[in-house]
Amino acid sequence: MNTSIYIAKRYLFSKKQTHAINIISGISILGVLVGSAALIIILSVFNGLEKTILSLYSNFTPEIKIEPRLGKTFDPDQPVFRELKKDSRIISFTEVLQERALIKYADRSFIGTIKGVSDDFLKGRQLDSIIQFGSFTLKDKEQEYAVIGATVQGSLGVSLKNQFVALQVFSPKRTAGNSTNPMNDFVFRSIQPSGVFGIQQDFDDIVITPIDFTRHLLDEPNRVSSLEINYKKGTDLDDVQDNLTEIVGDNYTIKNRKQQNTGLYKTINYERWSIFMILTFVLIIALFNIIGSLTMLVIDKRKDIAILTSLGAGKPLIQGIFFFEGMMISVVGCITGIALGYIVCLVQQHFKIIKMGSSLSVLDAYPVAFNLSDFGLVFLTVMGIAIIASGISARLSVKRLDEMKKDL
Repeated sequence: MNTSIYIAKRYLFSKKQTHAINIISGISILGVLVGSAALIIILSVFNGLEKTILSLYSNFTPEIKIEPRLGKTFDPDQPVFRELKKDSRIISFTEVLQERALIKYADRSFIGTIKGVSDDFLKGRQLDSIIQFGSFTLKDKEQEYAVIGATVQGSLGVSLKNQFVALQVFSPKRTAGNSTNPMNDFVFRSIQPSGVFGIQQDFDDIVITPIDFTRHLLDEPNRVSSLEINYKKGTDLDDVQDNLTEIVGDNYTIKNRKQQNTGLYKTINYERWSIFMILTFVLIIALFNIIGSLTMLVIDKRKDIAILTSLGAGKPLIQGIFFFEGMMISVVGCITGIALGYIVCLVQQHFKIIKMGSSLSVLDAYPVAFNLSDFGLVFLTVMGIAIIASGISARLSVKRLDEMKKDL
């Protein structure tokens, strides 16, 4: 065993002459422990939130979306799209007609987005997971229904129990502006709401209806705004996207889920790394307590240092003792903290002790998900800061070495 490591190990676990040094060393270990545990817990909770949000987002959005590069609509009845629909890997091939519209309910009004979808929209999705009230029903016994976003429901005060008041959706006529009565420039249709869904603010102002309802409202019998496609599990979506880009041509854009909402993915990553950096700064403060602890230890062991130098120990050996002492404090605190953080997350994952605090939330308790790279990241972060703090302490340990020898 290396001499510096051996002596550092004895110093770490031996009783010091000054009792305060034991307390300061304990505080240093505790600081590293708490900081490491907090990093593991926060990163695991963010993993859980990211996994849950993206799963809700994935239930609502398609794996591949085809939109016109220019204009709002296009004709889906083209040879390239008819051939694409025959692909055996496809689970759902949804035609979508979407437009902004004025929505009225009783005496309230709201400007939202009407999204008409074909029957394939309901295939291969777990839409019940995003429903807050009612059910995700668009057709029942030839009756058409709408599923509205939480923002629409909150703004209009929609009650699913009131069957006597329906949503009224207004859209401008193509010949708008020619009538003396402004209301004659609008087409309006009524539809009964069947459910309320909640995902995030970008989606919660949408009213989902059968595509036939939207076609009559917008007077658009054939054209669509986009095609939404979902594939069977195991399909290489990157390869699919590249092939579609070549087949469809430059007149259309092909977007995967990440490209459909880059803001959501960026926000999740920014929040995750912002919290990580804040906790890292807290951890830096905790780790630099090691400098104070080792400085006190140098004072306590000055006679030992002087004896070692008299026996021929050089400055590298003395520096090594206190460097490894600081590293041992960090390793003990870090490993214990990571283990504690893992146990806390495991308890939360199984027993859901800490609640979100909202009975209407899609999530009842804070979700937790483990990522092996997070454990490595926390360990390397702590070790990186510990090396700097221990290195500073090691240099201070030999700064007054000649004075210690004279005192002896």
